[in-house]
Amino acid sequence: MTYRVGFIQNQPVFGDIEANRNRITHLLEGFEADLLVLPELFTTGYQFASREEANDLAETISGPTTEFLTAFAKNKNLFIIAGLVERDGDAIYNSSLVTGPDGLIGRYRKIHLFDTEKNIFDAGDEPPPVFELGPARVGVMICFDWRFPETARSLALSNADVIAHPSNLVLPHCPQSMITRCLENRVYAITADRVGIEQRIPGETLTFIGQSQVVDPDGNVLVRASSDREESAVVEIDLAKARQKSINPANDLFRDRRVDLYRLS
Repeated sequence: MTYRVGFIQNQPVFGDIEANRNRITHLLEGFEADLLVLPELFTTGYQFASREEANDLAETISGPTTEFLTAFAKNKNLFIIAGLVERDGDAIYNSSLVTGPDGLIGRYRKIHLFDTEKNIFDAGDEPPPVFELGPARVGVMICFDWRFPETARSLALSNADVIAHPSNLVLPHCPQSMITRCLENRVYAITADRVGIEQRIPGETLTFIGQSQVVDPDGNVLVRASSDREESAVVEIDLAKARQKSINPANDLFRDRRVDLYRLS
């Protein structure tokens, strides 16, 4: 069962939501896929100087960014997962929206906040979700969630075929680590990262590593972007491969788990 998945790797201008949306429109010219993943906080940039600054750039989950992406999804008949600053009452979340040809489908609020994000955002308090997007079951996590293997495992145990992973990566280890997450769970993973540098806080320079990628359940990197350029890519995947958890006639990665012996809390 084939399914076309892709990512956009962008370099947002901090705080200029309209310009960043326009740039995404340009990068999406000619884009044809079933599922598109965009980076974490793709319209705003990442390095907020204060919670108040993030609040000024925040939107509701059904706001202008969702409307913009939903219009594209309808036009291209695809599903989109993308990061944004979400406002819900007095709370501010680092979220990802999920939309498609028929409108907004859902969202995920990042549960593992990285470094100074803890001063800006409220942590999500719901499990990472899995959505049925056409024939695919797609789970969502955001950036630093990769460092906690329980995140990907919980999505796989919830029958995800694909993990969508909007990111703003600054640590060097994630691209290789996602290979392990795919091997552990026999799932596909789409990491959509950004590039560029932000220096908005004195003494703190953030260099984003790019290297957006799609990895298959055998740990093969099907495509990986550069570390310093805006890019897009689409690959065709076989969903049946992610639903086969056996690695040989004797071993099944899920049936062989010794949950009677694990101590996770």
